[in-house]
Amino acid sequence: MLDAGPSDETLLEVNNIEVIYNHVILVLKGVSLKVPKGGITALLGGNGAGKTTTLKAVSNLLKSERGEVTKGSIMYRGERVQDLMPSDLVKKGVIQVMEGRHCFEHLTVEENLLTGAYTRGSSRGEIDEDLNKVYEYFPRLKERRKSQAGYTSGGEQQMVAIGRALMSRPETILLDEPSMGLAPQLVEQIFNIVKTLNEEEGYTFLLAEQNTNVALRFAHYGYILESGRVVMDGPAASLRENPDVKEFYLGVSDEGRKSFRDVRSYRRRKRWLS
Repeated sequence: MLDAGPSDETLLEVNNIEVIYNHVILVLKGVSLKVPKGGITALLGGNGAGKTTTLKAVSNLLKSERGEVTKGSIMYRGERVQDLMPSDLVKKGVIQVMEGRHCFEHLTVEENLLTGAYTRGSSRGEIDEDLNKVYEYFPRLKERRKSQAGYTSGGEQQMVAIGRALMSRPETILLDEPSMGLAPQLVEQIFNIVKTLNEEEGYTFLLAEQNTNVALRFAHYGYILESGRVVMDGPAASLRENPDVKEFYLGVSDEGRKSFRDVRSYRRRKRWLS
């Protein structure tokens, strides 16, 4: 068991990027973040904050949606990667699990998992070994391996999506909204599996999540986005205890969720005003 936590080595570094859609809509405005090797880094914020766009910028999936990184740089292991094809980035060890549990609905659970090994030049024996390891982490998938993926539950489809990513033998997994649409018990189960994969197998995670409460319990470090900007970051334990984070994101307030930009004390601090 590794269980060493994040190292001092930075695997992924996003430097002051701007993202524009359709040549006119500015979505990300100078976003910077670092993802250390062996860590779970959370990208937090409400719907429309820019979390998914940030992940797609990293995984080079923006072009399919007429988006592009117009400023800044994205580095992986010290190499500029923002101009690579998504498939080439997967070969370097970075893979994204998309929001919405995308599966090939007409294929069985096991066939879905095997598609994750498509980019590898591995032998059938190696692939079978990895498949068995996925089944160890997701025993429910082993039970449902011959079932058509489209007829499995939302939680099972999320497990399929993560398991398929594992089959590519990644180093870093970009996980987009893993809790979306799942019952609280299943959310806990998915995040506990992420924690186990991180601690026992050494996988590095960058996860985008609206459920700030659960994300900060499992992550090592967090970044909070609002309106395409990072407005706060820090160790997850510190963010959990921050009174403003408690009020705005953890629901510990009678006044409901607010925007950091609406709070005078934050304007006085000028933490993010340019």
